[in-house]
Amino acid sequence: MLIDNHNRVINYLRLAITDRCNLRCNYCMPAEGINFAKRSDLFTIEELCQLSTIMVSQGIDKIRLTGGEPFVRKDIMQLFRHLATLEGLKEISVTTNATLIGPYIDELETLGIKDVNLSMDAVTKETFERITRRKQFDTVYENMLKLIEKNFKLRINCIVLEGQNEQEILSLLELTKYHNVSVRFLEEMPFNGGTKEFSKIHWDYKAIYEHISKHFDGIEELESPATSTAINYKIPGHIGTFGIIPSFSRTFCGSCNRLRISATGDVITCLYGKPRMNIRELLREENSESKITAEIARAIGSRSKTGFEEQQRYEDVFKNSMTSIGG
Repeated sequence: MLIDNHNRVINYLRLAITDRCNLRCNYCMPAEGINFAKRSDLFTIEELCQLSTIMVSQGIDKIRLTGGEPFVRKDIMQLFRHLATLEGLKEISVTTNATLIGPYIDELETLGIKDVNLSMDAVTKETFERITRRKQFDTVYENMLKLIEKNFKLRINCIVLEGQNEQEILSLLELTKYHNVSVRFLEEMPFNGGTKEFSKIHWDYKAIYEHISKHFDGIEELESPATSTAINYKIPGHIGTFGIIPSFSRTFCGSCNRLRISATGDVITCLYGKPRMNIRELLREENSESKITAEIARAIGSRSKTGFEEQQRYEDVFKNSMTSIGG
């Protein structure tokens, strides 16, 4: 079992399998993209399988695959198949933009991997394509409907962007009226390759809720796990639910149970800080398991209690693109 220096059990690994993405969302990276890692610096799929096995042996019982966009890796299903065999791994999930997931939906269902976070900041084609800088709306919407039809546990994540998609909040909530999905609204964060900086935001979690509450009566706050990053709600008469994630306000830090490992091996104990170390080369050595478990234990033994505390340790922590640190 992994326990940090604040006596928090760390059982959730966000494992990035690539830093590449086929969209260019304007809050995530510059239009021209970023300097992606060399392929030799990325974990191979065999190494990702080995690393996953080690982490589960140490008490990780939930793994979410992230990117970049995970499905740009054509060998991704090899990793999913391996994860499905690991005893002790209770939850397997993926965060995706749903542009490339279509051909894999049936096999994911067969493997029992039905937990999907869909990053989708608009259900209006024009707004979607303006934010993503790509013409992929029809594909994403079709794949979203297929996931709903097959009863995947689908969370649709929308980052509320001032001056860009506020009008989409109510449109996205319409999905919860007719479908058993959770639409989650996230505060914007300044991880976008250094093209934008801010110390405060207009659309914080309170403003998002106030906007929604003006249009719906009787909203019920739902009970959520202590480790949840979202405050979850139910609108009367709606099949699905909605949530708000205070990703910039960081009200959830005290119960954090997450560890991040980037696609190049950086061990990140807090999204608001910098990597504690890199384990890629360790993994490539013989008899690497004991060395990796020792390094992971050392990393989580020096975690900050909150994201604000972590952020104070470093300068320019927000200069990276979100795609390079695994979301």
